[in-house]
Amino acid sequence: MAIQLQDFEFERVLDENPYFRCLNVLGTLPASSVSSSIASLPGSTPNDRLPAILRLERTPFPLTLPQEFSSGVLENTKCLASTDIYTRINGWLKRRDDLPDLRINVICPATDVHIRKYSKQDVLMVHETPALYETVVKPYIEAFPPSRTQWVRNILDGISESESLLHSTDEFLILPDMKWDPTTSPLTALYLLALVRDPSIRSMRDLHGGDGGHLPLLKAIRDAAHSVVERKYGLERGSVRLYVHYQPSYYHFHVHIVHASQSGIMGMTVGQAHLLDDIISLLTVAPDILSSITLTYGLGSQHGLYEPMVAAQGNVA
Repeated sequence: MAIQLQDFEFERVLDENPYFRCLNVLGTLPASSVSSSIASLPGSTPNDRLPAILRLERTPFPLTLPQEFSSGVLENTKCLASTDIYTRINGWLKRRDDLPDLRINVICPATDVHIRKYSKQDVLMVHETPALYETVVKPYIEAFPPSRTQWVRNILDGISESESLLHSTDEFLILPDMKWDPTTSPLTALYLLALVRDPSIRSMRDLHGGDGGHLPLLKAIRDAAHSVVERKYGLERGSVRLYVHYQPSYYHFHVHIVHASQSGIMGMTVGQAHLLDDIISLLTVAPDILSSITLTYGLGSQHGLYEPMVAAQGNVA
Protein backbone atom coordinates (compact mmCIF):
# COMPACT_ATOMS: atom_id res chain seq x y z
CA MET A 1 0.00 0.00 0.00
CA ALA A 2 1.47 3.37 -1.04
CA ILE A 3 1.90 5.94 1.73
CA GLN A 4 -0.30 9.01 1.28
CA LEU A 5 1.76 12.02 2.33
CA GLN A 6 -1.32 14.21 2.58
CA ASP A 7 -2.17 12.13 5.68
CA PHE A 8 1.08 13.21 7.35
CA GLU A 9 0.62 15.40 10.43
CA PHE A 10 3.67 17.55 11.17
CA GLU A 11 5.06 17.76 14.71
CA ARG A 12 8.52 19.31 14.54
CA VAL A 13 11.71 19.75 12.53
CA LEU A 14 14.42 17.33 13.65
CA ASP A 15 17.32 18.68 11.59
CA GLU A 16 18.12 20.74 8.53
CA ASN A 17 21.26 20.94 6.46
CA PRO A 18 21.48 23.73 3.86
CA TYR A 19 24.75 22.31 2.49
CA PHE A 20 23.18 18.95 1.63
CA ARG A 21 19.78 20.51 0.79
CA CYS A 22 17.92 18.20 3.16
CA LEU A 23 15.35 18.49 5.94
CA ASN A 24 14.31 15.89 8.53
CA VAL A 25 10.86 16.27 10.08
CA LEU A 26 8.86 14.27 12.62
CA GLY A 27 5.12 13.66 12.51
CA THR A 28 2.58 10.88 12.31
CA LEU A 29 0.87 8.78 9.65
CA PRO A 30 -2.29 6.69 10.04
CA ALA A 31 -1.59 3.01 10.64
CA SER A 32 -4.02 2.19 7.85
CA SER A 33 -1.58 3.61 5.28
CA VAL A 34 1.40 1.63 6.58
CA SER A 35 0.09 -1.91 6.44
CA SER A 36 3.47 -3.59 6.91
CA SER A 37 3.96 -1.79 10.20
CA ILE A 38 0.68 -2.71 11.88
CA ALA A 39 1.70 -6.33 12.39
CA SER A 40 4.93 -5.26 14.07
CA LEU A 41 3.13 -3.18 16.68
CA PRO A 42 1.03 -5.31 19.03
CA GLY A 43 -2.37 -3.80 19.68
CA SER A 44 -2.22 -1.39 16.73
CA THR A 45 -5.41 -0.70 14.84
CA PRO A 46 -5.95 1.02 11.47
CA ASN A 47 -7.24 4.08 13.35
CA ASP A 48 -3.99 4.59 15.27
CA ARG A 49 -1.39 7.13 14.19
CA LEU A 50 2.22 6.00 14.00
CA PRO A 51 5.34 8.15 14.47
CA ALA A 52 6.91 8.93 11.11
CA ILE A 53 10.07 10.63 9.90
CA LEU A 54 10.22 12.33 6.52
CA ARG A 55 13.64 13.07 5.07
CA LEU A 56 13.23 15.64 2.31
CA GLU A 57 16.11 16.13 -0.10
CA ARG A 58 16.48 18.25 -3.22
CA THR A 59 17.14 16.07 -6.25
CA PRO A 60 20.28 16.72 -8.33
CA PHE A 61 20.01 18.63 -11.59
CA PRO A 62 20.24 16.59 -14.79
CA LEU A 63 23.25 17.53 -16.91
CA THR A 64 20.92 18.34 -19.81
CA LEU A 65 19.11 21.10 -17.90
CA PRO A 66 21.26 24.07 -19.08
CA GLN A 67 20.72 23.02 -22.70
CA GLU A 68 16.97 23.45 -22.18
CA PHE A 69 17.00 27.08 -20.97
CA SER A 70 16.16 28.31 -24.47
CA SER A 71 13.23 25.89 -24.73
CA GLY A 72 11.41 27.32 -21.74
CA VAL A 73 12.40 24.93 -18.96
CA LEU A 74 12.37 27.92 -16.61
CA GLU A 75 8.90 29.12 -15.68
CA ASN A 76 10.09 32.34 -14.07
CA THR A 77 13.27 34.19 -13.07
CA LYS A 78 14.06 37.10 -10.76
CA CYS A 79 17.29 39.06 -10.74
CA LEU A 80 18.61 39.53 -7.19
CA ALA A 81 21.75 41.53 -7.83
CA SER A 82 24.14 42.48 -10.60
CA THR A 83 27.55 44.07 -10.36
CA ASP A 84 30.21 44.19 -13.06
CA ILE A 85 30.50 40.63 -14.46
CA TYR A 86 28.53 38.94 -11.64
CA THR A 87 24.76 38.42 -11.54
CA ARG A 88 22.61 36.44 -9.09
CA ILE A 89 19.22 35.14 -10.26
CA ASN A 90 16.49 33.09 -8.63
CA GLY A 91 14.78 30.68 -10.99
CA TRP A 92 11.69 28.48 -10.93
CA LEU A 93 11.54 25.32 -13.03
CA LYS A 94 8.43 24.24 -14.87
CA ARG A 95 6.82 21.08 -13.55
CA ARG A 96 8.03 17.97 -15.37
CA ASP A 97 7.20 14.34 -14.74
CA ASP A 98 10.79 13.31 -15.49
CA LEU A 99 12.33 15.91 -13.16
CA PRO A 100 11.05 15.60 -9.57
CA ASP A 101 11.87 18.45 -7.20
CA LEU A 102 12.26 16.32 -4.08
CA ARG A 103 13.26 12.86 -2.96
CA ILE A 104 11.32 11.88 0.15
CA ASN A 105 12.37 8.96 2.35
CA VAL A 106 9.81 7.79 4.91
CA ILE A 107 10.45 5.83 8.11
CA CYS A 108 7.24 4.59 9.70
CA PRO A 109 6.79 3.53 12.40
CA ALA A 110 9.85 5.46 13.57
CA THR A 111 11.41 4.32 16.84
CA ASP A 112 13.12 6.54 19.43
CA VAL A 113 16.42 5.35 17.97
CA HIS A 114 15.40 6.61 14.51
CA ILE A 115 14.26 9.94 15.95
CA ARG A 116 17.57 10.45 17.75
CA LYS A 117 19.54 9.44 14.67
CA TYR A 118 17.87 12.01 12.42
CA SER A 119 17.89 14.82 15.02
CA LYS A 120 20.46 17.60 15.09
CA GLN A 121 23.25 16.66 17.47
CA ASP A 122 26.68 17.60 18.70
CA VAL A 123 29.56 15.22 17.98
CA LEU A 124 32.25 14.06 20.40
CA MET A 125 35.35 12.09 19.44
CA VAL A 126 35.53 8.92 21.52
CA HIS A 127 38.21 6.25 21.91
CA GLU A 128 36.79 2.73 21.84
CA THR A 129 39.30 0.29 23.31
CA PRO A 130 38.79 -3.46 22.90
CA ALA A 131 37.72 -3.54 26.56
CA LEU A 132 35.10 -0.83 25.99
CA TYR A 133 33.84 -2.72 22.98
CA GLU A 134 33.32 -5.84 25.10
CA THR A 135 31.74 -4.06 28.07
CA VAL A 136 29.76 -1.24 26.44
CA VAL A 137 29.40 -1.54 22.67
CA LYS A 138 28.90 -5.28 22.22
CA PRO A 139 26.06 -5.49 24.80
CA TYR A 140 24.46 -2.46 23.10
CA ILE A 141 24.57 -4.23 19.73
CA GLU A 142 23.30 -7.52 21.11
CA ALA A 143 20.32 -5.78 22.75
CA PHE A 144 18.85 -4.78 19.38
CA PRO A 145 15.80 -6.88 18.47
CA PRO A 146 15.81 -8.67 15.09
CA SER A 147 13.03 -6.34 13.94
CA ARG A 148 15.54 -3.48 13.66
CA THR A 149 17.19 -5.16 10.66
CA GLN A 150 14.11 -6.91 9.28
CA TRP A 151 14.26 -4.65 6.22
CA VAL A 152 17.74 -6.05 5.50
CA ARG A 153 16.44 -9.59 5.92
CA ASN A 154 13.61 -8.80 3.49
CA ILE A 155 16.13 -7.75 0.84
CA LEU A 156 18.35 -10.78 1.40
CA ASP A 157 15.35 -13.13 1.25
CA GLY A 158 14.04 -11.58 -1.98
CA ILE A 159 10.89 -10.18 -0.36
CA SER A 160 11.76 -6.62 -1.32
CA GLU A 161 14.07 -4.85 -3.80
CA SER A 162 14.50 -8.04 -5.85
CA GLU A 163 14.04 -6.10 -9.09
CA SER A 164 16.91 -3.78 -8.11
CA LEU A 165 19.59 -6.43 -7.57
CA LEU A 166 22.77 -5.92 -9.58
CA HIS A 167 24.66 -8.93 -8.25
CA SER A 168 23.78 -11.86 -5.99
CA THR A 169 25.74 -14.82 -4.58
CA ASP A 170 25.37 -17.18 -1.64
CA GLU A 171 27.47 -14.78 0.44
CA PHE A 172 26.31 -11.27 -0.49
CA LEU A 173 24.35 -9.13 -2.91
CA ILE A 174 24.79 -5.68 -4.44
CA LEU A 175 22.03 -3.16 -5.21
CA PRO A 176 21.56 0.62 -5.46
CA ASP A 177 21.42 2.36 -2.10
CA MET A 178 18.23 4.27 -1.29
CA LYS A 179 20.31 7.46 -1.32
CA TRP A 180 20.76 7.17 -5.09
CA ASP A 181 18.03 7.14 -7.70
CA PRO A 182 19.56 6.01 -11.02
CA THR A 183 16.64 7.50 -12.95
CA THR A 184 17.05 11.09 -11.70
CA SER A 185 20.61 11.35 -10.33
CA PRO A 186 23.82 11.69 -12.36
CA LEU A 187 26.29 8.83 -12.54
CA THR A 188 28.76 10.84 -10.45
CA ALA A 189 26.30 10.47 -7.56
CA LEU A 190 26.41 6.65 -7.86
CA TYR A 191 25.80 4.95 -4.51
CA LEU A 192 25.55 1.16 -4.25
CA LEU A 193 25.39 -1.16 -1.27
CA ALA A 194 26.80 -4.64 -0.70
CA LEU A 195 24.83 -6.60 1.91
CA VAL A 196 26.43 -9.68 3.45
CA ARG A 197 24.14 -12.64 4.10
CA ASP A 198 25.89 -13.83 7.28
CA PRO A 199 24.03 -12.18 10.22
CA SER A 200 26.86 -12.98 12.65
CA ILE A 201 29.00 -10.23 11.08
CA ARG A 202 27.52 -7.11 12.65
CA SER A 203 30.37 -4.64 12.27
CA MET A 204 34.02 -4.46 11.24
CA ARG A 205 34.94 -5.51 14.79
CA ASP A 206 33.69 -9.01 13.87
CA LEU A 207 36.03 -9.34 10.88
CA HIS A 208 39.05 -11.65 11.06
CA GLY A 209 41.74 -12.79 8.66
CA GLY A 210 43.67 -16.03 8.60
CA ASP A 211 42.32 -19.52 7.95
CA GLY A 212 38.54 -19.60 7.97
CA GLY A 213 38.43 -15.81 8.17
CA HIS A 214 36.65 -13.17 6.14
CA LEU A 215 39.33 -12.18 3.61
CA PRO A 216 37.84 -14.26 0.75
CA LEU A 217 34.45 -12.63 1.37
CA LEU A 218 35.85 -9.09 1.45
CA LYS A 219 37.92 -9.65 -1.69
CA ALA A 220 34.89 -11.13 -3.47
CA ILE A 221 32.84 -8.04 -2.59
CA ARG A 222 35.60 -5.79 -3.89
CA ASP A 223 35.94 -7.70 -7.16
CA ALA A 224 32.18 -7.91 -7.69
CA ALA A 225 31.74 -4.19 -7.03
CA HIS A 226 34.31 -3.27 -9.68
CA SER A 227 32.77 -5.76 -12.10
CA VAL A 228 29.24 -4.42 -11.57
CA VAL A 229 30.11 -0.75 -12.06
CA GLU A 230 32.10 -1.56 -15.20
CA ARG A 231 29.44 -3.81 -16.72
CA LYS A 232 26.40 -1.77 -15.70
CA TYR A 233 27.70 1.80 -15.77
CA GLY A 234 30.88 1.68 -17.86
CA LEU A 235 33.12 2.79 -14.98
CA GLU A 236 36.69 1.51 -15.01
CA ARG A 237 38.46 0.09 -11.97
CA GLY A 238 39.39 2.88 -9.59
CA SER A 239 36.21 4.85 -10.33
CA VAL A 240 34.49 3.88 -7.09
CA ARG A 241 35.32 4.13 -3.42
CA LEU A 242 34.44 1.14 -1.20
CA TYR A 243 34.23 1.70 2.54
CA VAL A 244 32.74 0.44 5.79
CA HIS A 245 31.22 2.56 8.56
CA TYR A 246 32.06 2.36 12.23
CA GLN A 247 29.81 2.89 14.05
CA PRO A 248 27.44 1.71 11.30
CA SER A 249 23.85 2.88 10.95
CA TYR A 250 22.64 -0.69 11.45
CA TYR A 251 24.38 -3.77 12.76
CA HIS A 252 24.34 -6.08 9.77
CA PHE A 253 27.62 -5.93 7.89
CA HIS A 254 27.52 -3.97 4.65
CA VAL A 255 29.90 -2.12 2.34
CA HIS A 256 29.25 1.28 0.75
CA ILE A 257 30.16 1.67 -2.92
CA VAL A 258 30.21 5.29 -4.16
CA HIS A 259 31.60 7.17 -7.14
CA ALA A 260 35.17 8.25 -6.42
CA SER A 261 34.36 11.80 -7.55
CA GLN A 262 31.80 12.28 -4.80
CA SER A 263 32.82 14.71 -2.07
CA GLY A 264 31.13 16.10 0.99
CA ILE A 265 29.14 12.96 1.78
CA MET A 266 28.50 12.89 5.51
CA GLY A 267 29.21 9.15 5.61
CA MET A 268 32.79 9.69 4.41
CA THR A 269 33.81 11.51 7.60
CA VAL A 270 37.29 10.76 8.93
CA GLY A 271 36.98 8.21 11.73
CA GLN A 272 33.69 6.82 10.47
CA ALA A 273 34.59 5.57 6.98
CA HIS A 274 37.21 2.81 6.64
CA LEU A 275 38.32 1.89 3.13
CA LEU A 276 37.69 -1.75 2.26
CA ASP A 277 41.16 -2.05 0.71
CA ASP A 278 42.72 -0.88 3.98
CA ILE A 279 40.66 -3.39 5.98
CA ILE A 280 41.80 -6.19 3.66
CA SER A 281 45.44 -5.11 4.05
CA LEU A 282 45.19 -4.93 7.84
CA LEU A 283 43.61 -8.37 8.13
CA THR A 284 46.25 -9.80 5.81
CA VAL A 285 49.07 -8.50 8.03
CA ALA A 286 47.38 -9.16 11.39
CA PRO A 287 44.29 -11.43 11.27
CA ASP A 288 42.84 -10.26 14.63
CA ILE A 289 43.78 -6.59 14.44
CA LEU A 290 40.23 -5.19 14.17
CA SER A 291 39.22 -6.78 17.45
CA SER A 292 42.40 -5.73 19.25
CA ILE A 293 42.93 -2.05 18.37
CA THR A 294 41.45 1.16 19.76
CA LEU A 295 39.10 2.84 17.29
CA THR A 296 38.60 6.61 17.43
CA TYR A 297 35.44 8.05 15.89
CA GLY A 298 32.83 10.77 16.26
CA LEU A 299 29.67 9.91 18.19
CA GLY A 300 26.55 12.07 17.99
CA SER A 301 24.94 13.19 21.24
CA GLN A 302 21.68 11.49 20.23
CA HIS A 303 23.33 8.11 19.63
CA GLY A 304 22.41 5.35 22.08
CA LEU A 305 26.10 4.79 22.84
CA TYR A 306 26.85 8.45 23.57
CA GLU A 307 26.23 8.60 27.32
CA PRO A 308 27.84 5.26 28.28
CA MET A 309 30.85 5.93 26.05
CA VAL A 310 31.29 9.48 27.38
CA ALA A 311 31.09 8.17 30.94
CA ALA A 312 33.75 5.57 30.13
CA GLN A 313 36.22 7.93 28.44
CA GLY A 314 37.85 8.82 31.74
CA ASN A 315 39.00 5.22 32.03
CA VAL A 316 40.68 5.14 28.61
CA ALA A 317 44.46 4.99 28.91
